[in-house]
Amino acid sequence: MDSSEFHEFLLSRSSVREFRDEPVPEVDITYILDCASTAPSAGNLEAWDVVLVTGRDIREQLSDAAYGQEHVRDAPLLLVVCANYVRSMSQYGERGILFALQDATIACTYMMLAAHARRLHSCWVGAFVEEDVRTVLGLPAHVRPVAILCVGRGHPPGRLTERLPVGEHVHSNAW
Repeated sequence: MDSSEFHEFLLSRSSVREFRDEPVPEVDITYILDCASTAPSAGNLEAWDVVLVTGRDIREQLSDAAYGQEHVRDAPLLLVVCANYVRSMSQYGERGILFALQDATIACTYMMLAAHARRLHSCWVGAFVEEDVRTVLGLPAHVRPVAILCVGRGHPPGRLTERLPVGEHVHSNAW
């Protein structure tokens, strides 16, 4: 893939909130997780974990925790990506909290792009009641849910959302 193909690949991805009721094949799940394991991480500690959720009742509970977002309930696969503080704090102390959050978000980004590469659709969900997600999934105290990635075959929007011009984000040498 050359740089223009890569850019087109990125431009063709969009968040999808309507999913078909068909399971994500195991081969695709394996591919997504294998890609995530290549993500860069602080000190190569890979301070992230993921909970795979396919059960309807758990998806419904997570949908409730995500303020009733229906696509959390309807996506056939949820990848609940978590920061594992213990892994990074063991080497970096308090700063390891930030590094674990960064590791988890980078891994989730890789999962999202890997799903797109498999011609699956996804939607990153960050709006949820953290304690409710923690309770539903039985997460230990040192693990923080960072994102719920909804994955499946869906119905992309008719047009892609507009983005800010790149210049709105860029500052040279100082703010």
